[in-house]
Amino acid sequence: MDDHRLPEPFHAGELRAQQLAGGGPAGAPIRSQMPEQHRQFFPLLRFLCVGLADDSGWPIATLLHGEPGFVASPDPGRLRVAAVPDGDDPAFSHLGEGSGIGMLGIDLGTRRRNRANGKVAQMDGGGFVVDVEQSFGNCPKYIHVRQLDPVERQRGQVERLGAALSEDALAMIAGCETMFVATIGGEAGGLDISHRGGEAGFLRLKGNVLTVPDYPGNRYFNTLGNLLLEPRASLVIPDFGTGDVLQLQGIAEVLWRADGLDDPRAERAWEFSVVRGWLRRAALPLVQLA
Repeated sequence: MDDHRLPEPFHAGELRAQQLAGGGPAGAPIRSQMPEQHRQFFPLLRFLCVGLADDSGWPIATLLHGEPGFVASPDPGRLRVAAVPDGDDPAFSHLGEGSGIGMLGIDLGTRRRNRANGKVAQMDGGGFVVDVEQSFGNCPKYIHVRQLDPVERQRGQVERLGAALSEDALAMIAGCETMFVATIGGEAGGLDISHRGGEAGFLRLKGNVLTVPDYPGNRYFNTLGNLLLEPRASLVIPDFGTGDVLQLQGIAEVLWRADGLDDPRAERAWEFSVVRGWLRRAALPLVQLA
């Protein structure tokens, strides 16, 4: 029976990352179409993690949001998203027909997460349709469980940041338990966005260099494989209390040995040198229940 699994799902960067890490996965159910359980999963979400590329080829990570059902699958090869980036979102002008896109659906209450990467096939005033090229699930490790509810927020100003981050941005990084990273596999692969999580303090910042531990996972190494081919990356860090959203762009370098990391779970790490960022106040209309 054809389940649409891709016979060679990994590009050269991912294969090299698997080699450097000591081996890849035993199997890789990465499909060209979404299985039924993924199609049923996406409509349950209140927010969607999205990776796009700006006009210079920099990845930009963002979060879209809506009532459950704002993401839906009209058929196994498509996702329909009834939302677009806000006008003050640095991703706003970089979503268009034909653009590559990486998407991660994650339910923080149940720790389920599924990825769908492809190209934007159609735009309209309230959303867009994606032709899915890669569909795959991820393990639930390191997801901080949260129950989120919609909330009305009074939007604030956007703070533009350079390599030197503001005190508020530093505080968000220090308290971060959940973040998302967007990467692009150069000419070999498309856009991707994935989750990184841990206890507050798992991200270490020194100057403008953020060190991100890499914990054991599915051994696909989509993110690290992309970084081997294209070191530019983007992070998005939400604060589920205030609704503030911190978006960063920077240059990443993979450290294949975890020597010197004060984190016994880390098998390796990557450093992210901040180039620029945006702190969007009260941009996420979701709040964590106490």
